[in-house]
Amino acid sequence: MDTNLTIYDTLIIGGGPGGLTAAIYLQRFTRTVALVDKGRSRLGWIPVSHNYPGFPEGINGAELLDRLRAQLANYGGRVIAGEITGLRIEDGLFVGDFLSPAGDTGQLRAHTVLLATGVADAGMPVERWDEAVAAGAVRLCPVCDGFDVIDRRIGVVTSEVNPVGHALFMRSFSTEVLLFERSAESTLTDEDRRQLAAANVRHVLSPLVGVSMSADLKPILHTADGEAYPCDVFYPMLGETARSDLAAALGAETVECQKLLVDERLRTTVPGLYAIGDVTRGLNQIAVAAGQAAIAATCIHNTLPWSLRQRP
Repeated sequence: MDTNLTIYDTLIIGGGPGGLTAAIYLQRFTRTVALVDKGRSRLGWIPVSHNYPGFPEGINGAELLDRLRAQLANYGGRVIAGEITGLRIEDGLFVGDFLSPAGDTGQLRAHTVLLATGVADAGMPVERWDEAVAAGAVRLCPVCDGFDVIDRRIGVVTSEVNPVGHALFMRSFSTEVLLFERSAESTLTDEDRRQLAAANVRHVLSPLVGVSMSADLKPILHTADGEAYPCDVFYPMLGETARSDLAAALGAETVECQKLLVDERLRTTVPGLYAIGDVTRGLNQIAVAAGQAAIAATCIHNTLPWSLRQRP
């Protein structure tokens, strides 16, 4: 990494749909942008997204990332492969410590920073995870693809917050929804059980201990009492943790799941530090991240002095 004295208008951390969209906007605003990405966007896991606008036949997640990178390149932007391992403020500028895939280090300085770092999903032992996700047997977003699993046998796990919410949501799409406990001690209230009964959702009391895959890549959910439950689709809704450590170290306020608190212009509580997408509180959707990127990028552009623009 070049460690010269270049000062960027914006350092974008994270090259998923939010980060790439923000970079496209800022490049079109003739701003100087450094976009650093580790290459772990959750979008790359999606075999086909059917609810992103403009693609009536759906689009593969990795292909959408490629298209966004190509669009960014049209305006002179690029993705810098690597990781920002630390972030601080020195002499009124943000300084990001950079680590390349080869182990080289350097620093990136910018007037503003936009975090699009997403979330880390909580784990669940799932056999042949990559194959199962690619085949659509394991899915991560009921809002994204509930329509795509209509009338299938669906397994869902209780979550820490609103433990029955995802199962009730999926009941809109199928009459066969099974809700599994995540631990030996149930967190369900009497009202939760009443709602499940009213919706005719089957509640499996013995906690889930693992998921194997059949020869034709169908999930088989195994419980602590030795029972096995074949399903067509499994949603491992075991929670998530926002990748907000860089912002939190600067004093940015976080809420549940370590998500960053932002205002209507996607500003964190640290001046000059913005956040978009799944790392913020809200609905985890590609379209939401793209919309937030447009708002944040426009706010950044309007906030920065005209004297910093690329054009003379």
